[in-house]
Parts: sequence; C-alpha cells; structure tokens
Amino acid sequence: MISNKIQRFKYILSDYIAANIAMLIFNIARFHILEQWNFGYSDLYTFLFSQNLIWEQVLIPIIILVINYYCGYYNLPFQKSNLKDLFSTFISCGISAIIIYFALLTNDQVKLRATNYELILTLFSTFFIILLIGRFLITTYTIKKFKSREWAFNTLIIGNSANAHKMASTLSAIGSSMGYDIHGFVNIPNETCINTSSKTYDIDDIENICKKHSINTIIIAPENEQEKITLSLLFRLFPLQIPVKISPDTISLMTSRIKLNSIYEEPLIDITTADINESTKNIKRLIDIIISLIALVILFIPMLFIALAIKIDSKGPVFYSQERVGYKQKKFNILKFRSMTTDAEKSGPQLSSENDIRITNLGKILRKYRIDELPQFWNVLKGDMSLVGPRPEREYFIHKIVEKAPYYTLVHQVRPGITSWGMVKYGYAQNVNEMILRLKYDLIYLTNISILVDLKIIIYTVKTVFTGRGM
Repeated sequence: MISNKIQRFKYILSDYIAANIAMLIFNIARFHILEQWNFGYSDLYTFLFSQNLIWEQVLIPIIILVINYYCGYYNLPFQKSNLKDLFSTFISCGISAIIIYFALLTNDQVKLRATNYELILTLFSTFFIILLIGRFLITTYTIKKFKSREWAFNTLIIGNSANAHKMASTLSAIGSSMGYDIHGFVNIPNETCINTSSKTYDIDDIENICKKHSINTIIIAPENEQEKITLSLLFRLFPLQIPVKISPDTISLMTSRIKLNSIYEEPLIDITTADINESTKNIKRLIDIIISLIALVILFIPMLFIALAIKIDSKGPVFYSQERVGYKQKKFNILKFRSMTTDAEKSGPQLSSENDIRITNLGKILRKYRIDELPQFWNVLKGDMSLVGPRPEREYFIHKIVEKAPYYTLVHQVRPGITSWGMVKYGYAQNVNEMILRLKYDLIYLTNISILVDLKIIIYTVKTVFTGRGM
C-alpha cells in the first residue's frame, strides 16, 4: 500500500509541472492576444525570455501550489474521485486566475475590455485543463489499483458479531472498490461473538496489533447500535492516531453531522474527524500561526513585567506547566502564568473555585482578566492548540467526565483552544458536573466550525477579558 506522503507528493509534483506548462502556454497565447496593441515586444522569443516573464514562470507555479494547499486539495490524497477533482480544480483555478491577474498581470490591461476578459479566460482555462489532466491521470490510476486489489487499506474491525462479519463481507466483495484488506476482528466485551476461521484479537492488544500489521483504518461494527458502546470504544482508539470509521446506522442525531469522507460505494463515516472542510482546516491553522506569532511579539514586554510581578508577589516559578490531553488524545504540556501557590495540588488534582484560597493575590487579577492564559500563544504556535477550540482537560478529569458523558471524547476531533464557546457561554467549571454542562457548547461548536464562528468567539472572549468576567 502506497503511503499518504508519497500519494500527496504525486499530486503536488503533478500540479507543479502542470502549472509550469500551463504558464508557458498562457504566455504564448498572451503574446498573440497583446501583439495587436504594440505592447513593447517585437517577437515571441524576446517576450518569453524577458525578466518579468522569467520571474512569473518561477513564482506562479509556487502560488498555484499554495492556493491549492489552502483550498485543502492535498489533505486527503486517497479520498478523491474524478468528479471531485473536476469541481476542486475549477474552484482553485478560478481563485488562482483572479489573484494572478490582478497581482501580476495588471500591466497587460488594454483599453478594450473584451481583451482583458480574454486574458483572464485564457489564464483560467489553460490552468484548469492542464492541472485537471495531471490530476485525472493520478486519480484514475489510484482507483484502478484499489479496484484490482493491488492497493488496499490495512483494516481492523472492532467487533466479532454477525454484524461485524457482515460488514467485512460487504467490504471484501469481489466487485467492491472499497480498498479494505481485513486483517481480523477485535472482540468487544459483553458482545456475542461467532466462531469463524478469521483472526480474532482481544481489545487490550489493539495497540500491538495496529503496530504489527501497519493498520491504517479501523472500523467499529458493534453487535447492537448503541452510541454509548461506540463512543467508549472511540475513547480507547483515539490515541492510536488511526482513522476510525463507523456505519451511519450506528450514530444518532448528536453525531449525524460528522463529515463523510469516503468516496467508495459503502458509506463509512470517519468519526475521528470533525465537521470541517479541509480548506477551513488549513486556513484556521494559518490564522493560528499568524495571530499567535504577532501576539507573542507584541506582548513580549508586557509579559516580562507580569513575570516580574509574579516573582515579587509569591514564591515559586513564573510559569506553570501542566499535562493536558489534546487533539486525537495526544498529551502536551500547557503553559500558563502561575496564579496559585506552588503546593496547590499537594492533595491531588483539584478544580479551582471562585473563592479558592490557593489562588495568590496577583493570581486573582490574572485569572479575572485571563492574563494567566497568555503564554498559551506559544502552545498555539507549536501546534498543540488553536486560538479557538474546546478547552483541554487533564486525563484525571477526562476519565471522570467520560464515565458520565462518554460523548466527551468527540472534542478530541480538533485541537483544543485558548478560548472556546464553552468558556464564553459558561466560564470556568468548578466540578465535573459543571464540566459536562459546559461540554454541550463545545459539541455545538464541533458541528458549526468556521472562520466566522471562530471570529465571533474571539470577539466575545475579548469582551470577557476587558470586563473582568474571567472567573
């Protein structure tokens, strides 16, 4: 099975070569369109090897790759079809044509408006056709490999009931182009298992199984369509960093908006992926990097004064680092300005309250205006967090939450945030029950993620900070 990286590289290389060819063809057409206007070049050779065109030939293919990246085209290299390529290429080439024309080709504008339109249309159609040919060849070849079973996703099915084996039979059908190679079944506790010649494994061995067989797809197929069972299994599977899919029959209204990515015959939903398109995902990350970088530069001097104030106010370190659980249940150390005494958790993990005696005098101010959260811009820059997303919790409290609300595990579909809809609407939680109440806002956010929604949450957060409603 070819890797995601190699497949992604194929599309990137194809687009780069296609963009170079398209640019050359466009420039030839461009010369013939403009030569009637005496635009300063006597022959095609002089025009093509002019300094401006050489720079354009170098820069524009790179611009094309960047635009396609932020359109999300390279994110899922195996989840493509010729029809999807047609639409995505049309959109990205339309955006590219407008940006390239107004950024680099405005000097070509002539008095006759029809000629300007002809230049834009030629630019668009040339890039659209040449890029689509390369993508069409790669996608067609890939689909052919899957249909012939030369390529397949190493797949493990969680479940060993009749329902699980029925799912396996469907995926392994001779006429199927699903591309799933079933490596075995995993017994689910308290489920009726059937005896077959197929390989079966225990749920506790799943980490070793996935590593040994290079599993790259997991499908949950429980005996009974109970959301609680599915979500409890998902909580165990998230840390494996492997896509986990389920049949639409096993989900309720709460999870029904989870994004459907499969391009094959049998509709399977990737429950480890939030309802967010790939373009938004990439743009959201770009905004995180830009804003966090700007914030760290602008706030550097103020943060030095805050650090000095913390040192003067109480004994102990300036910063407080604590392990949290983030995207795909990956653990990371969150960074904060210390707002409590150094022995705040000598009796074990505890949530803070409004009149918590462990909070220092300066810490009350830091927490009220959420100044203690400022160092987390570093976590955002590193990629541990996002500006907006469900707040990350400690593993100790996550286990307590999951016991009462197993759907909590869905928040790990996205990067945790410095702020969240739950923080804006509910604020800090003082116990597990309040954490569960706040959770409903985070679940709503998961099904409504967009740049506009993030902007609204950031605006409300700024309002909360300036009005001192942090606690």
